Amino acid sequence: MAEGATQQDILAEALVEGHVAYVDRCVERSGGSTLAVKPSHRIKFHWPPHPISYSYHVLASDWTARTELVLEDETFEVEVARTPNGVFGRIPSLWHEDRGETEELMLANLAKSLRPLFQRQKVINRTLELPGRFTGHIRELDFLDLVKLLYCDDRDVADEARSEIEKHASSGVFLPVLLSVLEDRRHPNRRSAQWCVLDLFEDLGGFCHTPEESEAAIQSIKSLIWDAEDDYARTVYKAGVVLGGHIPFAHGGPALLECLSAPSKIGRRSAIHGLFHVVEWMPDARSQVVEALKGRAETEPEPLLKEYARLMARDIAEGDFDHVPDIVFPEE
Repeated sequence: MAEGATQQDILAEALVEGHVAYVDRCVERSGGSTLAVKPSHRIKFHWPPHPISYSYHVLASDWTARTELVLEDETFEVEVARTPNGVFGRIPSLWHEDRGETEELMLANLAKSLRPLFQRQKVINRTLELPGRFTGHIRELDFLDLVKLLYCDDRDVADEARSEIEKHASSGVFLPVLLSVLEDRRHPNRRSAQWCVLDLFEDLGGFCHTPEESEAAIQSIKSLIWDAEDDYARTVYKAGVVLGGHIPFAHGGPALLECLSAPSKIGRRSAIHGLFHVVEWMPDARSQVVEALKGRAETEPEPLLKEYARLMARDIAEGDFDHVPDIVFPEE
């Protein structure tokens, strides 16, 4: 750290170092593989579920008995209500309840319906390199743990971490580590994490406060497009959207024009699409973009992209509000 560094600078550098070390450990645990994996779709998690006792009008005075549920080596006290509609059980500490015709069935149903919660809690701790299940609140985690959760197998957890990072944008410490995530070429779950960073960078001004910081972010996004090996989670596609649809002025548009010559065909597809959004925001750039796309169509070696660039140039030239459908490569 340079002399005269502020506390903010020190924390920002520590986050980057912590992130790099975390990726190193994750790669080691994966057997040394740095191949990106295709993440699952995001499934929004809701907890607690709707209390089933409300639907049966169970009264507060009905919860008169107590029993226990042993689940994965943990013991939970269960409050029990025996009614004409069956036996109801609730675990206040987990904000959950269920029912069954008998107490045994009620406990079995409780254990089954708790699985999604436990699965989520365990995957959080696994991502945080901790044993057991996570029983806290994501909003209470430190900054490095929030960055770790961007890589979570559960994309809804990653999105919650993204939301918490967004709340702390004004801290001024996150930009270097977010760039480090975009530049990550090793963690198997990097595409999901990078998607989250790109989503944050839709409001780039929240994280970048100088022209130099903005330029660094643009270059990291451009690099992601430039050498993309896949488009898992539509991350590379989103990179083009961010450059063209959210920061097209001064930097985003020129970066996409450069990416028309990227070695990655996935990156070139992203650039072609992103340029449509550039013209939406910058109509004066229409002729330049059309000529660039026409030039790309003439030299493009990938047949699908050649036609895509040609048709995109046509649509932009004609001022269409929509454009040719985006292409999908056969291997995708």
